[in-house]
Amino acid sequence: MAKEYTVGGGSFLNNLGKIYMIYTGGFFGFVALLAVLEQLGMPNRWIGYGFVFLTIAVYALIGVLSRTSEVGEYYVAGRSVPAFYNGMATGADWMSGASFVGMAGTLFLLGYDGLAFVLGWTGGYVLVAVLIAPFLRKFGAYTVPDFFAERYGGSFARLLAVIVLISCSFTYVTAQIYATGIIASRFLDIDFTVAVYVGLLGILLCSMLGGMKAVTWTQVAQYIVLIVAYLLPVVILSAKKYGIPIPQLTYGQAIQDIGNLEQNMLAKGLADAKTLKPHIKPFTTYDPLNFFALIFCLMVGTASLPHILMRYFTTPSVREARSSVAWSLLFIFLLYFTAPAYAAFSKLEVYSTVVGRELDLLRPWIFTYGKLGLVKVCGADAISHEAVKAACAKIAQHPGVVRLQDLSINTDVIVLSTPEIAGMPYVIAGLVAAGGLAAALSTADGLLLAIANALSHDIYYKMISPNASTKTRLIVARILLLVVAVIAAYTASTKPADILSMVAWAFSLAAAGIFPALALGVWWKRANTPGAVLGMILGFGVTLYYLVGTRYFAVSFYEMWSFLATAKPEAVAKFAELKAAFAAAAPEGKAAAWTALDKHAQGIASWYGVKNISAALFGLPVGFLTIILVSLMTPAPSRKVQDMVDATRRPSGELIMSEKGSGMVGGH
Repeated sequence: MAKEYTVGGGSFLNNLGKIYMIYTGGFFGFVALLAVLEQLGMPNRWIGYGFVFLTIAVYALIGVLSRTSEVGEYYVAGRSVPAFYNGMATGADWMSGASFVGMAGTLFLLGYDGLAFVLGWTGGYVLVAVLIAPFLRKFGAYTVPDFFAERYGGSFARLLAVIVLISCSFTYVTAQIYATGIIASRFLDIDFTVAVYVGLLGILLCSMLGGMKAVTWTQVAQYIVLIVAYLLPVVILSAKKYGIPIPQLTYGQAIQDIGNLEQNMLAKGLADAKTLKPHIKPFTTYDPLNFFALIFCLMVGTASLPHILMRYFTTPSVREARSSVAWSLLFIFLLYFTAPAYAAFSKLEVYSTVVGRELDLLRPWIFTYGKLGLVKVCGADAISHEAVKAACAKIAQHPGVVRLQDLSINTDVIVLSTPEIAGMPYVIAGLVAAGGLAAALSTADGLLLAIANALSHDIYYKMISPNASTKTRLIVARILLLVVAVIAAYTASTKPADILSMVAWAFSLAAAGIFPALALGVWWKRANTPGAVLGMILGFGVTLYYLVGTRYFAVSFYEMWSFLATAKPEAVAKFAELKAAFAAAAPEGKAAAWTALDKHAQGIASWYGVKNISAALFGLPVGFLTIILVSLMTPAPSRKVQDMVDATRRPSGELIMSEKGSGMVGGH
């Protein structure tokens, strides 16, 4: 067994229950105190400051107390994290800003079709439990590229794994820092770009000093905050409207009430049939191909993301790794089972309190988020009553009240704004902000650590300076963590896309680049180095090409691959019309003409109609087929490697790999 470390002179692992019970009680006491202070007249801004800064300070304190100079603790938390707490940490690591901030908003917008995200992300843990986690734990690596290097014999396989890891993790972490920027800018009332770097500071304080050890215990604390923050508003709404504080049991009634309101809005001219999609019916936004393709890509991506797989390196044994996956599913289930109810109650509040309301009587929350560009009325950012009335006045025969087709709410603010939409005390809104921040910070911590560890351990130590001292390795890891974090924050400040799209891209990149070589590396002894290397290059390359081509070079991508596109004749004719308009446009109108052409091209450039959030649908089969065919056409791996694969699949016995001087010993 790995040694048990202490914090503050006490036996930390033996007192985990007591420590986190005290922490949870203190957090509830803090929320109660702010609620009392709000009733006594404390300004909302100060309540927001209290939630944001105090929670970040607590996470930072845990990070400082967990600082370490031991390699094993920095990379894998000493391999001593019990399954229950590792499951909780994995839940926090997993439930990112996309899950907390974006999931309910996506269900709000897409209805049934949004369940593709829930099914894909949750189902992925079945693959993790059955195919991956226990075997990586038995292998005993520090990082996922460690496995590739040992299994496929050489630095090139390690380098490719690092490239894929950085690509998917950087895309993902950018989305998390973007989420922290939205939350911090709203509740600290500061510029979005400044808010991004404020959030970054919290992330670095949690992860720089203690690595995986600090991140693990911080994530347990963050899970407690985020799950309380997510459940409380919707529990209150359920109890208030239907007398039962269990939203999972009452949101069916909420959906029925939404249907009645929609019919009423149609009758009064406050909505049109085009705006009111039948969200309780499947395949209104995604056709069956894209719905199931998205589920598939998210499932496989879940089983491939390095920051999630790293969590199972930290348990004391293979058995604990498997148990840890089960606990992870339970803790994730609590939020995902609530997300549909959150979406339903939020939509019910919007229909009840916003649609049909006179423009002069719109509530302040609309302008708060409108100033961030996240709420539009009549096509314009809702920055003030005057701006809204001016925008609606341009619409012929506008009735002077908000119609459903006039209102556009970004999916990323549904969860954050629901307490304010429902008129709850501001302390609830602050609590939700703290929860969203905890979700984004916890995932960002894990992702940045995965990137920095890959660069410092797999590139610097394993490939550049094998004789580097422990001190030097940890210094390099911390410097690289800082550099990557700053670059990611800068990228997030440019608002490259919505949170959920960026996250889905990361899953496709991980699925195509890592999963074929990882799964076959564990389950097929015949998989060899040439097959794995070519499979990773081609699988990842096809996915990246499709994603980037359809998103950023849609016009040229469509022209090159139009024979694979499934655009209708009228859409093809429209493309030709827009292209001709761009060619004929005057210099001052070129930018607008190109924007129109590019936007249309993005809608028709896909191969066989597959959206780029499911780009791995093309890269995954290419990766698998390449590895299988090339491996069969080239010499089999050595007997030593094949015996190692057999040993990996046996639960008992020593770890396959061991790190000299790390303080680690084999477990079983």
